[in-house]
Amino acid sequence: MKPVPGPAPAPTAQRLRVRYAKRGRLRFTSHRDISRAVERAVRRAGIPVAYSAGFSPHPKISYAGAAPTGVASEAEYLEIGVTEPCDPARLRADLDGSLPPGLDVLEVVEAGAGGLADRLEASVWEVRLPGADQGEAETAVGKFLAAGTVEVERLTKKGPRRFDAREAVLSLTAPEGTDRTAAQVQGQPCVILRMVVRHVTPAVRPDDVLTGLRLVADFAPPVPPEVTRLAQGPLDVRTGALADPFDLDRDITRGGEAGPAGEHDAG
Repeated sequence: MKPVPGPAPAPTAQRLRVRYAKRGRLRFTSHRDISRAVERAVRRAGIPVAYSAGFSPHPKISYAGAAPTGVASEAEYLEIGVTEPCDPARLRADLDGSLPPGLDVLEVVEAGAGGLADRLEASVWEVRLPGADQGEAETAVGKFLAAGTVEVERLTKKGPRRFDAREAVLSLTAPEGTDRTAAQVQGQPCVILRMVVRHVTPAVRPDDVLTGLRLVADFAPPVPPEVTRLAQGPLDVRTGALADPFDLDRDITRGGEAGPAGEHDAG
């Protein structure tokens, strides 16, 4: 006998876009576990989430541009469909209060036209390298940027894959004088790399860039890096700056008024 479908789910009345951070020990949480935590938090907060139709309904929550496991982020994004209009500020507070510490909801806006994932064209990354030498890092950065291609290999679900890690890197610096206190241990030096990487297929990650630095200059940090995504969003190819992906949603909400500045320098 075929199962009898239940009543049709309530239609989606509103879509909301959420920017959240993944901090501290939560950076080691897998994307699957994070999605489970979000679904539990949505139920706990009493958010009227919409569900898909069919025999296995699931909440209408989608994720865009999720950072790899082990990487912290200040710019993770999801979109949630609800069955009745919600105040974005209230939903932000309710959802943030229901999530575990380390998953922090930073902003919620009502979704405008277009797909959120299409706006996430590049990311700004910060890579902290405790114990690394500043001069060696600067030399390695120079050689990497001067290279036409830097082929690296990464193990994927389909086996080893080789690809160019250089073309996607729009900028890469090892700035001196940056605040290094968060990564210092008993006065140990810390090199900080800043990079802007275009979103391509296959994805080029900060660890791929570090592999490239080792290949072109034999630069290998003595301890595992501390990686944080600072921003992701639309890319201005003329300036190399990243805009806030929520700016278009704010413009629509405000009736076409210019939204607040949300650019991140790519240099």
